[in-house]
Parts: sequence; C-alpha cells; structure tokens
Amino acid sequence: MAAWHGRRRRRGEGAHVGLLREANGGQQATFVELFFDLVMVFALTRLVAQAVPGFDNDEFAPRWANVGRTLLLFAPLLWLWTTTAYLTARFAPRWPGTQLVVVGSALGLLFMGAAVPDAFTVGGLAFAVPLVAVQFGRLAGLVLFLDSHALRRQYARAMVWYAVSSVFWIVGRFASGGNRVAWWTAAVAVDLGAARLGWPVPGLGRERTLTWRYGGQHLADRFPQFLLISLGETILAVGIEYSAGPRRGYQTAALLVAFFTTVLLWRIYFFRVGDLLADAFERSRDPAGWGRRVGFAHGVMVLGVVATAIGNYLVHHHHTDFTFPSWRVMIIGGPVLFLLGRSRLEYLVFDRVSRRRVIGIAALLATGQLLSDTPPLALAATAATILLIIAVLDQLQALRRPPEHAKPAF
Repeated sequence: MAAWHGRRRRRGEGAHVGLLREANGGQQATFVELFFDLVMVFALTRLVAQAVPGFDNDEFAPRWANVGRTLLLFAPLLWLWTTTAYLTARFAPRWPGTQLVVVGSALGLLFMGAAVPDAFTVGGLAFAVPLVAVQFGRLAGLVLFLDSHALRRQYARAMVWYAVSSVFWIVGRFASGGNRVAWWTAAVAVDLGAARLGWPVPGLGRERTLTWRYGGQHLADRFPQFLLISLGETILAVGIEYSAGPRRGYQTAALLVAFFTTVLLWRIYFFRVGDLLADAFERSRDPAGWGRRVGFAHGVMVLGVVATAIGNYLVHHHHTDFTFPSWRVMIIGGPVLFLLGRSRLEYLVFDRVSRRRVIGIAALLATGQLLSDTPPLALAATAATILLIIAVLDQLQALRRPPEHAKPAF
C-alpha cells in the first residue's frame, strides 16, 4: 500500500486513473452492488408497511396526508440508490474505496429502512442521521482522497450542497407534524434542485454530472436491475401478508391478482425497451442528457411499483363493497405511473410512444372513476386485465414485425 501511494505522488493526477471504471471493462453489477440492492428491497418493504395503516383512517385529510408523507420518504431512498449507482458507475468496482462506499451506504440504508415506519414520530433522527452520514460522509472522503484529480472539484461542490440539505434534515427531526414535513420537503428540494443545476458554488463553478457519458453501459444495466428488485418487493410484501393468514378464498384471490399484476408489469417493461437500453445509450447523441431522462423515467416506474404494492396490501386486508378515493390512487395510480414512466422510456429509446400504452393509461383512469363503488379486489383485477391486454398486444406486434433497433430521441 505504501508503494502504491508513492507511485501516486510521483505520477500526480494520472495515478488516479486506475480508480476509475474503464470504458471497455466489465460493466455488470458486482456482488457488493447486488448486496446493496437487497438492502434497498428491505427499505422499500418498510416504506410500503408504513404507508398502509394511514389508509385505514376514516377521515379524508389524514389519508391524503399519508400519501404525501410516503412520497416524501420515497424521494431520499430513491436518490440514495441513484447517487450510489452513479458512484459505482464512475469508480473501479475492485477498488477498496468503491466497495467501502457501497457497504457503508448499505449500512446507512439499513438504518433508514428500519426507521421508516416511525420517521414522522419517534424515528425521525434514526432516519435523518444515516441519510446525512452517507450522502455527506462519502463525498467528504472522496474529496480528501482525490487530492489532485479533476473529479475532486465536482464532488466538493456536491458536498457543499449536501451540507446545506443536512441542516434541513436534522432540524426537521426536531420539528413535529407539518413542520417536519416542511423541513424535509425543503431538504429534498435542495438535494434534487442542486443536482439539477450542477451544484453551483462560488469559486468552484457548476457542472452537471457526466457519469452517463463515462459509465453509461453500467447504468444501463443497473436501472433495469433496480426496477426488477422493486417488482420483487411487491411479491415479498404480499407474500408475507398472505403467510401471516388467514388464507381464505378472498386472500388467495388477492394474492393471485397481485402476482399476475407484477408479472405483467415485468413483461411490459422488458418488452424490447428494457433489453435495448445499452444499445440506445451507444446510439444516443447526448449520452449525459439522455441518461438523466432515463433515470427519471425509471424513478416514476419504481414509484408506480411502490404504489401498486400498497394497493396490494389494501386489497388483501379490505374485503369491502367500496373503494375509497385514496385506495383507488394506489390500486389504479400505481399501474398508471408505471405506464407513464414506461411510455417516457419508450420515447427515449425509440423516439415514439405506442398508442396502446396511451389508451391503457386512459382506460385505467376511466376504470378508477367508473368502478369507484366496487370492491378493491374487483378494481385490482380490472387493472390487471388492462395490463394483460397491453402485454398481449405487445406480443402480437412482436409476431407481426421484425425486432426494432434503438433510435434514441436525444
């Protein structure tokens, strides 16, 4: 190790090149990244679990406030996964520093996931502190290590902005009710807004991340994996509930609908588009801009999957003759969000959107209005039927036409 540091001092910035992921090297996820994904599954499961009790309230305002709180907790979890993926796409996977960053991030995510159910009550500090420690701490470590590398300036700018958002996260923990929501909403706005603007800092400039340009093949592999693990979370959540009993005819029917809905979401995603992300990246005229849009589209789809998982919970536990509006937002809104994100991704890969996806979104929205007085299970089964029609039409098109090649919109 001492000899290595000596070579680094003699060769200056060039010695850091070995720390970066090679463009022509292996781009598949490493075992430590897949380990991080498993922790993410746990965090998403806790997110779904914390949301469900809030929908049992008979009052209008608390149910919709519960939707807002769930979105607020989803944002930092998604951002933590995204920023971790960006770091592993930039740095060599076998560098001990990369592995330390991923393992440390997984530990922080584990504590965050455990604190999610109580994040707006007694668990606020247990959620905020690990988030701040991971996001700020790993950047500070990189800034100290990359003493002469050009990337040091970029991570220094990001570190400054995470220091600002850390204040909002920690102060928000000592607030209660709506005040905590306001502080944490501001923290999310700072994190996402600063990244969107390129982390501008006086004296250090501004520059939006170019990770997709250098590690796009890796990210094109990681985002489909992320979507797949989020789909796995829906099966895990409803399977745990079913195993806890009772396992009567209604619960079995709800389990079957949840299972086939998840399978259909998987099929719709991977029909051509999911398998062509790497090729589309290679053909893109603006890899960095295209990649950011791809990441956002996946975020919308994962949010749709989380909403669908919450809807599965509600269907499983409520054998009622009606469906509250907030329940319909989860049962129907989950697939709608998924199709919206999938349509955006289709546009990015093929520069067009299939009409059947647009019609499917319209049909789901109409179903949510027309079947408001039906049981939750009937509504979920109808949504699954619409997804089935889209999947069948996809397959029929595949039989009639030759495979398409990627034609990125950017």
